[in-house]
Amino acid sequence: NVFYRYFPEKIPAAIERYQNECRRLFEVLDTQLSDGREYITGEYSIADIANFSWIHVYEWAGINTEGLNHLHKWIDRIADRPAVKRGLAIPEPLNIRLADADDDAKDKFIEDAQKMLQR
Repeated sequence: NVFYRYFPEKIPAAIERYQNECRRLFEVLDTQLSDGREYITGEYSIADIANFSWIHVYEWAGINTEGLNHLHKWIDRIADRPAVKRGLAIPEPLNIRLADADDDAKDKFIEDAQKMLQR
């Protein structure tokens, strides 16, 4: 996210490097979840909580998750937990799914996020 969204200068090689590494890590997790387990360690744990925190924003980070069906089911499973829903609503829900947003809404969201992190 730093190079893709927040860094003032776009460095394509850095963006590609870190997006590819994230994709690789997502593939590892998708494989881990492919054996029928619902959670990373078999039971819901801090591993799921910690990883969900950065994985569920894959779209904001520009990571292609096509074909990672087990990962998507895991994201949905975690996001559907009542405590996670409550946590994601604090301080207020953010719409980081930009695929359906118009260009002006995308630009404003990105600009606001950059300002928040560059203070």
